[in-house]
Amino acid sequence: MAFILSSILYPMRPLKPFVIFAALIAALAITSCKKDKSASVSQQQPEECVVGRGANTGAIIPGQYIVSLKSSSTSITTRAMSTDRVAAIGKSILQAHAIRENALQKSFPGEHGGFVAHLSDEEAKALKSDESVDIVEPDRVIALGACFTVVEPRLVTWSVSRVGYGDGTGKTAWIIDSGIDFDHPDLNVDVTRSKSFLANNTSARDENGHGTHVAGIIGAKNNSFGILGVASGANLVSLRVLDASGDGVLSSIIQALAYVNANGKAGDVVNMSLGEDVTSATLDQQVKNTASKGIFIAIAAGNDSQPAINYSPGRANGPNIYTVSAIDSLDNFASFSNYGNDAVDIAAPGVKILSTYLNNRYAIMSGTSMATPHVAGLLLLKGNNINHSGTAQNDPDGTPDPIAHF
Repeated sequence: MAFILSSILYPMRPLKPFVIFAALIAALAITSCKKDKSASVSQQQPEECVVGRGANTGAIIPGQYIVSLKSSSTSITTRAMSTDRVAAIGKSILQAHAIRENALQKSFPGEHGGFVAHLSDEEAKALKSDESVDIVEPDRVIALGACFTVVEPRLVTWSVSRVGYGDGTGKTAWIIDSGIDFDHPDLNVDVTRSKSFLANNTSARDENGHGTHVAGIIGAKNNSFGILGVASGANLVSLRVLDASGDGVLSSIIQALAYVNANGKAGDVVNMSLGEDVTSATLDQQVKNTASKGIFIAIAAGNDSQPAINYSPGRANGPNIYTVSAIDSLDNFASFSNYGNDAVDIAAPGVKILSTYLNNRYAIMSGTSMATPHVAGLLLLKGNNINHSGTAQNDPDGTPDPIAHF
């Protein structure tokens, strides 16, 4: 399908190309950055305003543990079990260790399925010795910082032009994030399959903006306004694990991956523009389980200017898993991006990226969170046959990452 692009932007009004460019430059000159929950969005934005980790990321949730079961033991094979069945097994394991049944809070099915429970340190230690248990680890906080600039839209952004684009109609991207704006006219959201994994909010609608921005990079429609996504018109499934403040918990991400395992199919793509500031064996394992089904996974390397191998899920390696570093418009390695060829597979644009935002708007954000959906879009179109075009300049590890291209 050919892409017919005009110079009409949302809202519907004709603009000449040089006017579009001037409007974008003017918008960039008057920018804003919300650095924390109390900051005003009218503050001046620095040259690189990066969507980093929130201050509470990685904090252990006292008394809450993720228990992952062995995929096959003498008594348990969780691969084809329902959520309720896994919960029942979890309760029987708790009973065997004289732990109250109502300690179990939620369960997740699939390969290495398991449950989340309220436990004392002694109870957690006891479960580690159970022959049916694979991993017991504390649940943790996941939190995004917030940094964005609301601007006028533009049809083909520099970043999408850099990696290439195509027709994503009929293809599915599962976006594990803060949700997606269901009403944005530039997005094709699969509301039926969308789901919230937040404890106190059943809506998968985005109240933060981060997930909507990611969604637009992947699949913004091929129409006469707004922007063009890498895989335009793709079905975008909102798997909400972060609240309006960008906060969530590790166990919600694990539940979201289990949901993809049960409902996705080979050739689908999962976008994970989030991660821990520590390592999580359970999260890494769940990523590999999902990828083993032929589902592609694009993961942000992280924005700590550190080796990506030190963070989950970016350190996860295996077939169909792509950890993504960030470059700017000159192909320079982004100063904030994590690095390392033992974890990072590919680079993509992640500096000052224009995409969809809440309330029918468009915004600029920076981070490996923005680089990752460029690769997710290409995975929808090309699978493992993504091409490369050049390499990231000044890559800190000395071996430059190849830049993703159609």
